[in-house]
Amino acid sequence: MIDDTDLEILNTLQQNARTSNAEIARRLGMAPSAILERVRKLEARGLLRGYEARIDPEAIGLPLLAFVFVRSDAPTGETDLGERLARVAGVQEVHHIAGEDCFLVKVRTADAKSLGRLLRDGIGGLGSVRTRTTIVLETLRETALLPIPARETRPAAPAADDAAEIEAEAIHG
Repeated sequence: MIDDTDLEILNTLQQNARTSNAEIARRLGMAPSAILERVRKLEARGLLRGYEARIDPEAIGLPLLAFVFVRSDAPTGETDLGERLARVAGVQEVHHIAGEDCFLVKVRTADAKSLGRLLRDGIGGLGSVRTRTTIVLETLRETALLPIPARETRPAAPAADDAAEIEAEAIHG
């Protein structure tokens, strides 16, 4: 079960993964050792999957962003195609989707020529697949942040005494 404190920790780390346990503890009025224990439990339970540096793709020569719809023509379909797509250099995300296509793949490359190579050699080299590609002209918003509700906006669970009182009122009218 995730409580308000866990959600506050997740929200803080999502905004800045470099926030120290001491700083989180100060914000939440807890001991740093308690925060460390909670973070370790969140990691062990798989709620915290990792910590990443977000790099400007243009700064490292990868300004071209494209989304590729991939459809498998193989009779066995997409058995392991998704995993193989995920291993192609330049692929950032692979999503198994419903509809005419099997996968939606997010890729970053240096230019149109390198995108062509990725489509031909990387994705096309995986077997009998068809692709449809959309090149992004401008990104208005891109984030990995999840909308974790603030403590004030989440409905509070009634305390045990309140729940008993509510139940008693319901029974006795």
